[in-house]
Amino acid sequence: MIKTLIIDDEESTVNVLQLLLKKNIPQIDEIHTAVGAAQGLQMIQQVKPHLLFLDIEMPLMNGFQLLEHFPEHDFEVIFVTAYDQYAIKAIKFSALDYLLKPIDTEELKRAVERFVQKQYNRQSQKPLFENLLYNLKLPETDDYRLAISTHEGTFFYHPDEIIRCEATGNYTRFYLKEKKPLLTSKTLKEYEDMLSDEQFIRVHRTHLVNKKYIRSFSPDHELKMSDGSVVEVSRRKWDVVKTRLTQH
Repeated sequence: MIKTLIIDDEESTVNVLQLLLKKNIPQIDEIHTAVGAAQGLQMIQQVKPHLLFLDIEMPLMNGFQLLEHFPEHDFEVIFVTAYDQYAIKAIKFSALDYLLKPIDTEELKRAVERFVQKQYNRQSQKPLFENLLYNLKLPETDDYRLAISTHEGTFFYHPDEIIRCEATGNYTRFYLKEKKPLLTSKTLKEYEDMLSDEQFIRVHRTHLVNKKYIRSFSPDHELKMSDGSVVEVSRRKWDVVKTRLTQH
């Protein structure tokens, strides 16, 4: 069973989340709470939770700063936040989980299911947290490193190092500059959402390409990439893609 700790600076949010967990998540049989970061620090040491629901925006010490006190922690974290594009992008790039306030019950269930699956697969979150803290210290979000989790481990690459991504069912294969391809269990749509601001173009239902590595495009609705690969462009996307490629 799962021992859980909720940390938030708003007592009302703590109470709501506690109630939602009790009513909807039978796997969680032990719930502890803390109001504010100072009490949260004490409770983490005291409770030693398996799963931490952590508010990001707290006075004096935010959720990310709180985590820096536990560099060797073995608990998993689901961040809880009001919409903050900067923080959410850093979390997504590090393959970590979050919930938006007000918390939706179905999203909460899915987040806990993902946590259970990670436990089953024995995946360590430590390198993901290290990547998150690395990303948060960068002055520009364009420099974030993307965590790519595979059966062989988790790898970290800047978007600039990714030539293209290709859908393989519900999996995505990454083609990288001067590196072997990587296969990850996330869908291409998830990576499209993350990389759409990084000069990536969805040119086909199975292809997401980095504009930087396109060498030419032909009337046959094909792109030639810098690694010699040829990528098909869907007919309905052709005009949009051609416009993107000819913009200065």
